[in-house]
Amino acid sequence: MAADNLEDVPTATLSAERCHLGEGPTYDASTDTAWWFDILEKRLFEANVSKGQVKVHALGKMASALARIDAERQLIVAEDGLYIRHVADGRMELFAALEAENPATRSNDARVHPSGTFWFGTMGRKAEPRAGAIYALYQGRISRLFPDITIPNAICFSADGKVGYFADTATNIMHRVPLDASTGLPAGEPAAFIRHTGIGGLDGAAVDADGLIWNARWGGGCVDVYDANGRRLRSLRVPARQSSCPAFVGRDFSRLLVTSAWQGMDETARAADSGHGRTFILDAAVRGRAEPDVKLGEP
Repeated sequence: MAADNLEDVPTATLSAERCHLGEGPTYDASTDTAWWFDILEKRLFEANVSKGQVKVHALGKMASALARIDAERQLIVAEDGLYIRHVADGRMELFAALEAENPATRSNDARVHPSGTFWFGTMGRKAEPRAGAIYALYQGRISRLFPDITIPNAICFSADGKVGYFADTATNIMHRVPLDASTGLPAGEPAAFIRHTGIGGLDGAAVDADGLIWNARWGGGCVDVYDANGRRLRSLRVPARQSSCPAFVGRDFSRLLVTSAWQGMDETARAADSGHGRTFILDAAVRGRAEPDVKLGEP
């Protein structure tokens, strides 16, 4: 498939507020609410998807991803650790410190495994080579899974929990790793799965109910769809060049929310990219699935 052979599907703007670095979308079907972050501006977005109502919460720190614990609490991945956020009032409590002694790094991509184990990544604030890593929170303990990552992205899992994926955007390689489905922890070594060449780079990803991988292409203005063999099937246009991460939304999870960013774009580049930093919903007719709740290892 040619790099510029993009498929157009009905697309709407969910939020016209421009994110410096929009990332980390997730969706709570019980409340029809989508959540995502503007990492660099330290903001959390909350949107009722059906009504299109958007709220913006100031966090006071860089954060990049969120997982639902239960109806009242969320787990947020921030620059210095994991925080429990109380939905009712936005109050945040430190759950576990993470690289807090290293001011050169911050958090980045994350996803919840079907078992409730939480994978999340760190990276250098200036994308310093191999400064980051990918971690897992399992039964209340954090373990480092994969060190020496420059820009961790595309963390996602097969529906049966037996396969995990992750990418380093700096190398444009997505890896595939066998997992213990009951724990969400590696059961073997990762192997190169997709080697992206051409325009843009591998960014955030999600796996649908059919095992297809939906990967936002940073710098490519699209979401690429790969099958379980790594073959690219579709490339859906996103009206912002720096598309960053997808999430399945809607009561039937048939639509795709996609964040974007204007990080690193000068005034000329932003003028040429009218959708830069906005957040979109694509009517992609995807067979998506719900994001699992994270398990903290609490009694």
